Amino acid sequence: MRGLLEALPFILFMLGIIAVVLGGDIFKLIGGFVMGISPLLVLIVLVIIFLITAIKIVPEYERAVIFRLGRVIGAKGPGLFILIPIIDRMVKVSLRTITLDVPTQDIITRDNVSVSVDAVVYFRVVDPVKAIVEVEDYLYATSQIAQTTLRSVCGEAELDELLSQREKLNMKLQEIIDKQTDPWGVKVVGVELKKIDLPEDLRKAIARQAEAERERRAKIISAEAEYQAAQKLLEAARILSTEPIAIQLRYLETLHTIGLQNAKTIVFPFPFELIQYMGKTKEAKGDG
Repeated sequence: MRGLLEALPFILFMLGIIAVVLGGDIFKLIGGFVMGISPLLVLIVLVIIFLITAIKIVPEYERAVIFRLGRVIGAKGPGLFILIPIIDRMVKVSLRTITLDVPTQDIITRDNVSVSVDAVVYFRVVDPVKAIVEVEDYLYATSQIAQTTLRSVCGEAELDELLSQREKLNMKLQEIIDKQTDPWGVKVVGVELKKIDLPEDLRKAIARQAEAERERRAKIISAEAEYQAAQKLLEAARILSTEPIAIQLRYLETLHTIGLQNAKTIVFPFPFELIQYMGKTKEAKGDG
Protein backbone atom coordinates (compact mmCIF):
# COMPACT_ATOMS: atom_id res chain seq x y z
CA MET A 1 0.00 0.00 0.00
CA ARG A 2 2.80 2.42 0.89
CA GLY A 3 4.57 1.72 -2.39
CA LEU A 4 1.40 2.36 -4.33
CA LEU A 5 0.92 5.71 -2.65
CA GLU A 6 4.51 6.72 -3.30
CA ALA A 7 3.93 5.95 -6.99
CA LEU A 8 0.70 8.02 -7.05
CA PRO A 9 2.22 11.02 -8.92
CA PHE A 10 3.44 8.73 -11.69
CA ILE A 11 -0.01 7.11 -11.92
CA LEU A 12 -1.71 10.49 -12.21
CA PHE A 13 0.74 11.50 -14.93
CA MET A 14 -0.03 8.35 -16.91
CA LEU A 15 -3.76 8.96 -16.52
CA GLY A 16 -3.30 12.44 -17.94
CA ILE A 17 -1.51 11.03 -20.98
CA ILE A 18 -4.31 8.50 -21.51
CA ALA A 19 -6.88 11.27 -21.25
CA VAL A 20 -5.10 13.31 -23.90
CA VAL A 21 -4.94 10.30 -26.21
CA LEU A 22 -8.63 9.40 -25.80
CA GLY A 23 -9.92 12.93 -26.30
CA GLY A 24 -11.92 15.54 -24.42
CA ASP A 25 -14.90 13.36 -23.60
CA ILE A 26 -13.06 11.71 -20.77
CA PHE A 27 -12.49 15.06 -19.12
CA LYS A 28 -16.23 15.67 -19.11
CA LEU A 29 -16.77 12.24 -17.54
CA ILE A 30 -14.11 12.83 -14.88
CA GLY A 31 -15.44 16.32 -14.23
CA GLY A 32 -18.94 15.05 -13.69
CA PHE A 33 -17.68 12.36 -11.30
CA VAL A 34 -15.59 14.84 -9.33
CA MET A 35 -18.45 17.32 -9.04
CA GLY A 36 -20.56 14.57 -7.52
CA ILE A 37 -18.04 14.00 -4.68
CA SER A 38 -18.17 16.03 -1.50
CA PRO A 39 -15.17 18.43 -1.07
CA LEU A 40 -14.83 17.34 2.54
CA LEU A 41 -14.44 13.72 1.48
CA VAL A 42 -11.80 14.71 -1.04
CA LEU A 43 -9.94 16.66 1.64
CA ILE A 44 -10.06 13.73 4.06
CA VAL A 45 -8.72 11.35 1.40
CA LEU A 46 -5.90 13.75 0.54
CA VAL A 47 -4.96 14.14 4.19
CA ILE A 48 -4.89 10.37 4.69
CA ILE A 49 -2.71 9.93 1.60
CA PHE A 50 -0.36 12.65 2.84
CA LEU A 51 -0.06 11.11 6.29
CA ILE A 52 0.62 7.63 4.95
CA THR A 53 3.36 8.86 2.63
CA ALA A 54 4.83 11.44 5.01
CA ILE A 55 4.89 9.69 8.38
CA LYS A 56 7.93 7.47 8.89
CA ILE A 57 8.89 5.30 11.85
CA VAL A 58 12.48 4.23 12.50
CA PRO A 59 13.33 1.63 15.21
CA GLU A 60 15.86 2.21 17.96
CA TYR A 61 18.70 0.38 16.16
CA GLU A 62 18.37 2.40 12.92
CA ARG A 63 18.76 5.97 11.72
CA ALA A 64 17.26 7.62 8.65
CA VAL A 65 19.47 9.85 6.49
CA ILE A 66 17.20 12.47 4.87
CA PHE A 67 17.83 13.98 1.43
CA ARG A 68 15.75 17.05 0.50
CA LEU A 69 15.87 17.82 -3.20
CA GLY A 70 19.08 15.85 -3.39
CA ARG A 71 20.84 17.61 -0.50
CA VAL A 72 21.43 15.83 2.79
CA ILE A 73 19.84 17.58 5.75
CA GLY A 74 20.89 15.13 8.49
CA ALA A 75 19.87 11.93 10.20
CA LYS A 76 16.59 11.40 12.05
CA GLY A 77 15.36 8.77 14.46
CA PRO A 78 14.60 6.74 16.36
CA GLY A 79 10.86 7.09 16.54
CA LEU A 80 8.29 8.92 14.42
CA PHE A 81 8.94 11.87 12.10
CA ILE A 82 7.38 13.46 9.01
CA LEU A 83 8.83 13.75 5.51
CA ILE A 84 7.63 15.92 2.66
CA PRO A 85 6.39 13.56 -0.05
CA ILE A 86 8.27 13.63 -3.38
CA ILE A 87 10.68 16.29 -2.02
CA ASP A 88 12.30 14.23 0.76
CA ARG A 89 13.98 10.85 0.37
CA MET A 90 15.03 8.58 3.22
CA VAL A 91 17.88 6.03 3.45
CA LYS A 92 17.96 3.75 6.50
CA VAL A 93 21.24 2.79 8.19
CA SER A 94 21.61 0.14 10.91
CA LEU A 95 23.64 1.04 14.01
CA ARG A 96 23.97 -2.53 15.28
CA THR A 97 27.32 -4.29 15.36
CA ILE A 98 27.92 -6.14 12.09
CA THR A 99 29.87 -9.39 11.88
CA LEU A 100 31.93 -9.60 8.70
CA ASP A 101 33.68 -12.82 7.69
CA VAL A 102 36.93 -12.12 5.86
CA PRO A 103 37.47 -14.76 3.14
CA THR A 104 40.50 -17.03 3.36
CA GLN A 105 43.64 -15.27 2.15
CA ASP A 106 46.76 -17.04 0.82
CA ILE A 107 49.75 -15.38 2.49
CA ILE A 108 53.53 -15.79 2.38
CA THR A 109 55.05 -14.90 5.75
CA ARG A 110 58.28 -13.01 6.25
CA ASP A 111 60.20 -16.28 6.62
CA ASN A 112 58.80 -17.52 3.25
CA VAL A 113 56.14 -19.95 4.55
CA SER A 114 52.88 -20.23 2.62
CA VAL A 115 49.78 -20.24 4.86
CA SER A 116 46.04 -19.61 4.51
CA VAL A 117 44.46 -17.22 7.01
CA ASP A 118 40.89 -16.05 7.55
CA ALA A 119 39.45 -13.66 10.11
CA VAL A 120 36.28 -12.02 11.39
CA VAL A 121 35.72 -8.25 11.77
CA TYR A 122 33.22 -6.66 14.14
CA PHE A 123 32.21 -3.08 13.28
CA ARG A 124 29.28 -0.67 13.51
CA VAL A 125 28.21 2.65 12.03
CA VAL A 126 28.68 5.64 14.35
CA ASP A 127 27.94 8.40 11.79
CA PRO A 128 25.07 7.45 9.46
CA VAL A 129 25.50 10.54 7.25
CA LYS A 130 29.15 9.74 6.48
CA ALA A 131 28.32 6.06 5.90
CA ILE A 132 25.90 7.06 3.13
CA VAL A 133 27.54 10.17 1.67
CA GLU A 134 31.28 9.44 1.89
CA VAL A 135 31.28 5.89 0.46
CA GLU A 136 29.03 4.08 -2.01
CA ASP A 137 28.75 0.81 -0.03
CA TYR A 138 30.37 0.85 3.40
CA LEU A 139 29.88 -2.91 3.88
CA TYR A 140 31.74 -3.81 0.69
CA ALA A 141 34.41 -1.16 1.27
CA THR A 142 35.07 -2.39 4.82
CA SER A 143 35.32 -5.97 3.55
CA GLN A 144 37.93 -5.01 0.93
CA ILE A 145 39.95 -2.98 3.44
CA ALA A 146 39.90 -5.93 5.87
CA GLN A 147 41.16 -8.37 3.20
CA THR A 148 44.05 -6.18 2.05
CA THR A 149 45.05 -5.31 5.61
CA LEU A 150 44.98 -8.99 6.64
CA ARG A 151 47.34 -9.91 3.79
CA SER A 152 49.76 -7.07 4.49
CA VAL A 153 49.94 -7.48 8.28
CA CYS A 154 50.25 -11.28 8.25
CA GLY A 155 52.80 -11.06 5.42
CA GLU A 156 55.06 -8.91 7.62
CA ALA A 157 55.03 -11.48 10.46
CA GLU A 158 57.00 -14.69 10.81
CA LEU A 159 55.30 -18.05 11.20
CA ASP A 160 56.12 -18.37 14.93
CA GLU A 161 54.72 -14.89 15.56
CA LEU A 162 51.62 -15.73 13.54
CA LEU A 163 50.97 -18.83 15.66
CA SER A 164 51.92 -17.57 19.12
CA GLN A 165 51.13 -13.83 19.10
CA ARG A 166 47.60 -13.69 17.73
CA GLU A 167 46.46 -11.09 20.25
CA LYS A 168 49.16 -8.66 19.10
CA LEU A 169 48.22 -9.17 15.44
CA ASN A 170 44.51 -8.75 16.24
CA MET A 171 45.14 -5.39 17.89
CA LYS A 172 47.32 -4.25 14.98
CA LEU A 173 44.67 -5.27 12.43
CA GLN A 174 41.95 -3.48 14.39
CA GLU A 175 44.00 -0.29 14.63
CA ILE A 176 44.79 -0.17 10.89
CA ILE A 177 41.27 -1.03 9.68
CA ASP A 178 39.66 1.40 12.13
CA LYS A 179 41.94 4.21 10.97
CA GLN A 180 41.06 3.62 7.31
CA THR A 181 37.29 3.34 7.87
CA ASP A 182 36.99 6.30 10.26
CA PRO A 183 36.27 8.83 7.43
CA TRP A 184 33.25 6.67 6.49
CA GLY A 185 31.71 6.89 9.96
CA VAL A 186 32.51 3.22 10.68
CA LYS A 187 34.00 2.09 14.01
CA VAL A 188 35.84 -1.24 14.10
CA VAL A 189 35.07 -2.92 17.42
CA GLY A 190 37.37 -5.94 17.07
CA VAL A 191 39.28 -8.21 14.70
CA GLU A 192 40.00 -11.89 15.38
CA LEU A 193 42.10 -14.36 13.40
CA LYS A 194 39.95 -17.48 13.10
CA LYS A 195 42.00 -20.18 11.40
CA ILE A 196 45.55 -20.60 10.12
CA ASP A 197 46.01 -23.48 7.67
CA LEU A 198 49.56 -24.81 7.27
CA PRO A 199 50.89 -27.13 4.53
CA GLU A 200 50.87 -30.83 5.41
CA ASP A 201 54.68 -31.22 5.36
CA LEU A 202 55.05 -28.20 7.63
CA ARG A 203 52.54 -29.66 10.09
CA LYS A 204 54.56 -32.88 10.26
CA ALA A 205 57.78 -30.92 10.80
CA ILE A 206 56.20 -28.92 13.65
CA ALA A 207 54.89 -32.16 15.19
CA ARG A 208 58.40 -33.70 15.08
CA GLN A 209 59.84 -30.56 16.63
CA ALA A 210 57.27 -30.65 19.44
CA GLU A 211 57.98 -34.35 20.07
CA ALA A 212 61.72 -33.71 20.25
CA GLU A 213 61.11 -30.84 22.66
CA ARG A 214 59.01 -33.10 24.91
CA GLU A 215 61.74 -35.78 24.90
CA ARG A 216 64.35 -33.16 25.80
CA ARG A 217 62.27 -31.96 28.73
CA ALA A 218 61.70 -35.55 29.92
CA LYS A 219 65.43 -36.25 29.89
CA ILE A 220 66.18 -33.04 31.77
CA ILE A 221 63.57 -33.88 34.41
CA SER A 222 64.95 -37.42 34.77
CA ALA A 223 68.51 -36.09 35.15
CA GLU A 224 67.39 -33.58 37.77
CA ALA A 225 65.64 -36.39 39.67
CA GLU A 226 68.82 -38.49 39.62
CA TYR A 227 70.85 -35.53 40.80
CA GLN A 228 68.49 -34.84 43.70
CA ALA A 229 68.42 -38.54 44.63
CA ALA A 230 72.24 -38.66 44.65
CA GLN A 231 72.33 -35.61 46.93
CA LYS A 232 69.90 -37.21 49.37
CA LEU A 233 71.89 -40.48 49.37
CA LEU A 234 75.08 -38.54 50.06
CA GLU A 235 73.45 -36.77 52.99
CA ALA A 236 72.13 -40.10 54.33
CA ALA A 237 75.59 -41.68 54.07
CA ARG A 238 77.12 -38.80 56.01
CA ILE A 239 74.53 -39.14 58.77
CA LEU A 240 75.01 -42.91 59.00
CA SER A 241 78.79 -42.53 59.16
CA THR A 242 78.59 -40.14 62.12
CA GLU A 243 75.88 -42.08 64.03
CA PRO A 244 76.59 -45.87 64.25
CA ILE A 245 73.28 -46.49 65.98
CA ALA A 246 71.52 -45.19 62.86
CA ILE A 247 73.01 -48.06 60.83
CA GLN A 248 71.64 -50.59 63.32
CA LEU A 249 68.19 -48.98 63.22
CA ARG A 250 68.26 -49.08 59.46
CA TYR A 251 69.30 -52.74 59.62
CA LEU A 252 66.38 -53.61 61.91
CA GLU A 253 63.95 -51.70 59.65
CA THR A 254 65.18 -53.70 56.65
CA LEU A 255 64.63 -56.98 58.55
CA HIS A 256 61.12 -55.83 59.43
CA THR A 257 60.36 -55.00 55.79
CA ILE A 258 61.60 -58.39 54.62
CA GLY A 259 59.54 -60.13 57.27
CA LEU A 260 56.37 -58.46 56.09
CA GLN A 261 56.80 -59.78 52.57
CA ASN A 262 55.94 -63.34 51.66
CA ALA A 263 59.46 -64.12 50.50
CA LYS A 264 61.46 -67.33 50.69
CA THR A 265 64.64 -65.50 51.68
CA ILE A 266 66.13 -66.52 55.03
CA VAL A 267 68.01 -63.78 56.87
CA PHE A 268 70.32 -64.49 59.81
CA PRO A 269 70.91 -61.45 61.99
CA PHE A 270 74.58 -60.78 62.61
CA PRO A 271 75.51 -58.61 65.63
CA PHE A 272 77.36 -55.39 64.82
CA GLU A 273 79.30 -55.68 68.06
CA LEU A 274 80.90 -58.89 66.80
CA ILE A 275 81.96 -57.13 63.60
CA GLN A 276 83.46 -54.28 65.61
CA TYR A 277 85.26 -56.77 67.92
CA MET A 278 86.72 -58.65 64.97
CA GLY A 279 87.87 -55.37 63.49
CA LYS A 280 89.61 -54.37 66.70
CA THR A 281 91.27 -57.82 66.97
CA LYS A 282 92.75 -57.47 63.49
CA GLU A 283 94.09 -54.04 64.33
CA ALA A 284 95.74 -55.36 67.52
CA LYS A 285 97.43 -58.17 65.63
CA GLY A 286 98.65 -55.75 63.08
CA ASP A 287 100.20 -53.55 65.75
CA GLY A 288 101.83 -56.55 67.42
